[in-house]
Amino acid sequence: MADSLDGTVALVTGASSGIGHATARSLAARGAAVALVARRTDRLEELAAAITADGGRALTVTADVSDAEQAVAAVVQTVETLGRLDTVVNNAGVMLLGPVVDAPVEEWDRMVDLNVKGLLYVAHAALPHLLEAAQDGPRQVADLVNVSSVAGRVARNGSGVYNATKHAVGAFSESLRQEVTRRHVRVSLVEPGAVATELVSHNRDEVQETINQRFSDMERLESEDIAEAVEFIVTRPRRVAVNELLVRPTEQEG
Repeated sequence: MADSLDGTVALVTGASSGIGHATARSLAARGAAVALVARRTDRLEELAAAITADGGRALTVTADVSDAEQAVAAVVQTVETLGRLDTVVNNAGVMLLGPVVDAPVEEWDRMVDLNVKGLLYVAHAALPHLLEAAQDGPRQVADLVNVSSVAGRVARNGSGVYNATKHAVGAFSESLRQEVTRRHVRVSLVEPGAVATELVSHNRDEVQETINQRFSDMERLESEDIAEAVEFIVTRPRRVAVNELLVRPTEQEG
């Protein structure tokens, strides 16, 4: 069946919380063996136990994908342990907002390193395996899903560098899509609006206050809403490629 992921292997970065956590559970429920990649081993082990208890199969891979060697090693460990790689969800990211004037530039480094370079490292390491899966795999198609943001479409005062990283993800995804789509590797871009996750908590106190005020009268998305979007993308028939999917809360205007 097109909507089954039985016999396939998925790798999800940023799997220890939020969208990555929900997506890993969703793909496992569809039948994929899932490699859970993040830095927090304890959380990965809890998630793996939950997936196993539900009858699924999970591998924990402790890695910081902003480090090229660790990103490559995560992909290698996945393939060596689980036997193949059919789906990659590049979800790991950080959102550090605030004015450009007098900004702590180490925050910019963190965002560029993880949101852009980490995504590139994982994609580059995974692509040979995805191309092989598309040719010889049970579904004859493979998926690379890059999680961006509405910030990859709309620039805002106070989020300039975050905007820059997410615009980069969109440009890379579209170029790569054109390169490999004829070989049945589907490259998809998911752009969530405001989601109730840990992202906001990574900001300085004054920035957190500004963000929370902006969304105080809005019902934000849940991580499961984006997981369902990813699940929809990767379970389409081979002939269907969902190139880009923007998902906002109903009450979010911009």
